[in-house]
Amino acid sequence: MEPQEVKSRRPWVVGVSGASGTPYAAAVLRALLAAGESVDLVVSRASRLTLLDETGIAYRDAHWRDDLRQWLARGADGKPDTFEVDVTDVRHWAAGDLAAGPSSGSYPVKGMLIVPASTACVAGVALGLSKDLLQRAASVTLKERRPLVVAVRETPLNGQTLRHLVSLDEAGAVVLPASPAFYAGATHIQDLVDFVAGRVLDAAGVPHRLYRRWEGELGGGSADG
Repeated sequence: MEPQEVKSRRPWVVGVSGASGTPYAAAVLRALLAAGESVDLVVSRASRLTLLDETGIAYRDAHWRDDLRQWLARGADGKPDTFEVDVTDVRHWAAGDLAAGPSSGSYPVKGMLIVPASTACVAGVALGLSKDLLQRAASVTLKERRPLVVAVRETPLNGQTLRHLVSLDEAGAVVLPASPAFYAGATHIQDLVDFVAGRVLDAAGVPHRLYRRWEGELGGGSADG
């Protein structure tokens, strides 16, 4: 009998930085898992403060699976237990672990999504600082010519940040501002969050059904459309 071929795991690395917008990250993570994708998750130290402030959830390395499940179950409106999510195929890496799998180009991944991306994170990746695992994994993604989507969440943007974003674009990253659209007929805050998450997944080539796509018909997203 021939040995069965073992399918290698090739996850998407999802980095969550300290910018406001943790519901965007939750929506991306839920959609990746719903699409059958594996996820390697890096939650920066700054983002844990933001998550605590925006949701009341403490994300702890020692209890990350329970904390992640609670976070992903929460709706963008703050209502707990809105979603049911299986986090079995998520692997957590501590933000300070520079020996982690995603720190090396030989570690097999499909690409990386940074959602949301703070201006500090943008600067660190653009300058190649690699001060933590999130920045290091992004640098590795660029050097290996893998897809990198940077969902920047800040306003207004100063000239320095704009130059960093141009540098990322020139390096091959997709710069994707977290800018919700309204043509899809949003009636709830979750709809606006899901639109941004959907555009992140579009840039990564991951199928989803998070928002109604434009089909060239005016008024198609209205209640009467």
